[in-house]
Amino acid sequence: MAQHTSTLLMPRMDMGHGDMDGPECKISMLWNWYTIDACFIHPSWQITTQGAFAATCIGIMLMVVLLEFLRRLGKEYDEWIVRDFRRRSALIREQQRRLRQQQQRQTSSTSCDGKGATTSVTERRRGGGYMSTKATTTTLKFRASPLQQLIRAVIHAVMFGLGYLVMLLAMYYNGYVIISILIGALIGKFLCDWLTVQFEIPGGDEEEDMDMDGGFTDEVPRQQGVEDATVCCG
Repeated sequence: MAQHTSTLLMPRMDMGHGDMDGPECKISMLWNWYTIDACFIHPSWQITTQGAFAATCIGIMLMVVLLEFLRRLGKEYDEWIVRDFRRRSALIREQQRRLRQQQQRQTSSTSCDGKGATTSVTERRRGGGYMSTKATTTTLKFRASPLQQLIRAVIHAVMFGLGYLVMLLAMYYNGYVIISILIGALIGKFLCDWLTVQFEIPGGDEEEDMDMDGGFTDEVPRQQGVEDATVCCG
């Protein structure tokens, strides 16, 4: 192996017989524009033609686009799980509301025995009824199912692997490769992470009394794309 300034020339080895086979790999630790004989990740990934180098650049761009797609897929899947939790919590609240109404009807019919209906209503309004009208808060806690958590973990693992593979490719300091990574990030962000924000605006007469903040929900809308810019950590 010969070392010339920042360029390492590594001969290709035939792993079966230990003979040197083919042209040397060009590897540099400084910025370079190598095309022919450039090697990436493994000695078998050696560029021998211009077409192979073009295919490598296109493949790297698609790899980064796939990384952005998986990042969006992970967020969408998490939001789908949260929506399912909200739907289930709404069903539980509805069941509790119907149960309270049934208990109130039973209490009302019981309090009417020996007294007038008007008297029982008055007593309840004064706080002398049989059940308290104080609102109670129920806290619900949901956990993702084992299958849902497994899917989340698989998506994260694939993102993690792709991110570090892209990082290793960038460490070859090849200008064409780095430009391909940036173009892939641009295309992936444009196609897979379109910013959408949803607001709720009341209709009818409420619009006349609506101030700047009254027309929107108290919950801060989740903005797609406000994420860590690094590709290795997702």
